[in-house]
Amino acid sequence: MPKTKRAWQRMLSGRRLDLLDPTPVDIEIEDIAHGLAFVARWNGQTEGDYPYSVAEHSLLVEALLARISAGIEPKWRLAALLHDAPEYVIGDMISPVKDAVGPDYGALDDRLAAAIHIRFGLPVTLPVAVKKKIKQADRISAWLEATQIAGFSVDEANRFFGVPDPGAVEGMTIAPRQPAEVRAAFTARHVELLAAMG
Repeated sequence: MPKTKRAWQRMLSGRRLDLLDPTPVDIEIEDIAHGLAFVARWNGQTEGDYPYSVAEHSLLVEALLARISAGIEPKWRLAALLHDAPEYVIGDMISPVKDAVGPDYGALDDRLAAAIHIRFGLPVTLPVAVKKKIKQADRISAWLEATQIAGFSVDEANRFFGVPDPGAVEGMTIAPRQPAEVRAAFTARHVELLAAMG
């Protein structure tokens, strides 16, 4: 008899998340924050005593979105905070690996993102203008990370991620923190944004 394949993961909250058919009731912010705090960006190839986590990156993207889009609604800032949330179960693949894996990775990411959005009161599909602004903040974040902790020269980062507006990056310093600290900061920011949404 062939062995049954398992397509779910048990979370620390006790939830059992089906990766092929995720439901919003199995999504908990504590699981997301914990997972993202332990997922390293740049395949772990960053300077510092701690890996630079997806949770830390997500906090930076949310802060950058506020800088480049003054007065943007809290729900879209929450969307920015959660823009990489599916990576709490599928990990952070660098772009070349995503390209090699193909469309299946994107479909899995989309299903998880939809369940996460529903769970926290966001539309399954973000408005195009909002999605573009979050992507802009994401690229600025990648530029900052590349030049400050991932060993890229400014010229290299400019070629790969574009030249950021000086006002967007002014005073932004990246210092990777230990996972427990980042997890707490991510969870606290989530609570603040939900409260601001009313």
